[in-house]
Amino acid sequence: MGAELEPIPDDDAWMRVALSEADAAAAAGDVPVGCVIVDRDGLELARAHNARERLNDPTAHAEVLAIRAAARLLQGWRLQDTTAYVTLEPCAMCAGALVLSRVSRIVYGCGDPKAGAVHTMFGIGLDARLNHRFAVVAGVLADECAERLRAFFAALRERQR
Repeated sequence: MGAELEPIPDDDAWMRVALSEADAAAAAGDVPVGCVIVDRDGLELARAHNARERLNDPTAHAEVLAIRAAARLLQGWRLQDTTAYVTLEPCAMCAGALVLSRVSRIVYGCGDPKAGAVHTMFGIGLDARLNHRFAVVAGVLADECAERLRAFFAALRERQR
């Protein structure tokens, strides 16, 4: 594992589900990041969006909340043979949580130049020294994912004026 993969046809569809979660985050005043976790049969296990503002919790990132929900559903912490679709490249905390939960594949939309930890700043999830690695597909619906973030932060700056 820990390989770079090409997208498969379902990746766009599942990323659109993650984008709907990102929209829910933005509507709630949080950074528009969404995540959906799908099993090997293409069944949705969990979906979540950033909820740091609502929960007053710095760890309430979309990926962490989706991992927790999927683990509850499966009644176990190992999420082997699952794919996590995330609109933004996971940060160090989330990439670490994806490794620790044994997610098999990560598909993300746009890279994160300030905190991305899968490709941009680190190789969390790809490093052969880890006890678990995941396969990665980057750039699925990247423009749509990035546009959500641009619009959110432009509106935030406008409100702060």
